[in-house]
Amino acid sequence: MSDTIRMKAEHIDFYYGAKQTLKDVSMNIYKNRVTSIIGPSGCGKSTFIRLLNRMNDLIPNTRMEGKILLDDINIYEPDTDIVEIRRKVGMVFQKPNPFPKSIRENLIFGLKVNGVKDRDIIEERVEKSLTEAAIWDEVKDRLDESALRLSGGQQQRLCIARCLSIEPEVILFDEPCASLDPISTKRIEELIEKLKDKYTIVIVTHNMQQAARVSDNTAFLYLGELIEFGATEKIFTVPEDSRTEEYISGKFG
Repeated sequence: MSDTIRMKAEHIDFYYGAKQTLKDVSMNIYKNRVTSIIGPSGCGKSTFIRLLNRMNDLIPNTRMEGKILLDDINIYEPDTDIVEIRRKVGMVFQKPNPFPKSIRENLIFGLKVNGVKDRDIIEERVEKSLTEAAIWDEVKDRLDESALRLSGGQQQRLCIARCLSIEPEVILFDEPCASLDPISTKRIEELIEKLKDKYTIVIVTHNMQQAARVSDNTAFLYLGELIEFGATEKIFTVPEDSRTEEYISGKFG
């Protein structure tokens, strides 16, 4: 397992207007590992993960202090190419959000936005990303059908393929199974396990069992503070902080 740090958060404070949502959060995100972020609703999990590819920039009247490094470069420097950051750090959201276009066009859109125009390369990436997302065999004869005709689980895997098509380094999953049935959830979890061979993965989840199953490292956030971070097995069996133990055992949250 890699000990290379792919991303690093250093002393992150984040504010929605005057309200502070994250307080002095620092953590390392390791290459080719799955890092899960757990904690009760409103603790700052989604806010934190959206800082990793500057999605919170889209929300007015917000402010961040601290640094977020990708390969030792601060992505919040004024001259940062935000489009390039979002290419390197892709995101899959809680609800599947395919475009109301064909399956093929869902994948081509991101490639064109990122300047890929060669038709052969586009077709190759379409097949490769759908294969990596474990959905190629289900859709290879339906590429010109609307993506909206797919099941919820298939739509989420298509969204993962769309993310993979632009060849990111890091993939952020913000509760990717929240709206899925148990069978679809199992497929997404198996997919995450395979994807970490090539990608660095961060997943926000409310599901303790899911965090225990899929992640190598776990961060526990509570009231905007990072209470504990470490190897998932240790966090779930011998946590150092009583609040971590109480949350994992279901005493609150």
